[in-house]
Amino acid sequence: MASPLRTARSGATPDRRRPDSRERPTRPQLTLVEGGRHPGNALAQGAGRVIAWTRTRSTPLIHVVVAIVFLSVCLIGSLLLRTEMVQNSFQATQVQTSISDLTQDVQDDQNALDQLRASLPDKAQEMGMVPQQGLTSIDLKGYQPPAQGDAKGGR
Repeated sequence: MASPLRTARSGATPDRRRPDSRERPTRPQLTLVEGGRHPGNALAQGAGRVIAWTRTRSTPLIHVVVAIVFLSVCLIGSLLLRTEMVQNSFQATQVQTSISDLTQDVQDDQNALDQLRASLPDKAQEMGMVPQQGLTSIDLKGYQPPAQGDAKGGR
């Protein structure tokens, strides 16, 4: 089987797909657009354009209004949520500061109590107290409660 012939293109034959480089492209013409900007009623003109645009489209005006209201509510809701989060963060910081202050106070009081406990034996000796020498026990096996008539203040 014979293979198909390959051809080499040269610039001698013009390519029909490419425009001729000798032809100049036409230059677009400038035209004047009437209707400038009126600073007094820009909002009214914008609203009028939106209404006119919705009349030329298949989307009714109510859909555009609902979309604008939905976006506005979302914006206000996100702002309120962010404000609430900032307030909660501020309160959490204040509570954290209070907790650390109270913890420091408890540690100071615990240190003072430990110092008082450590100085207690020295103060007892200064007052003339002696440490206990042994265990003292009381045996209640032979204990008899006093009779009703023998008690103090009897009848």
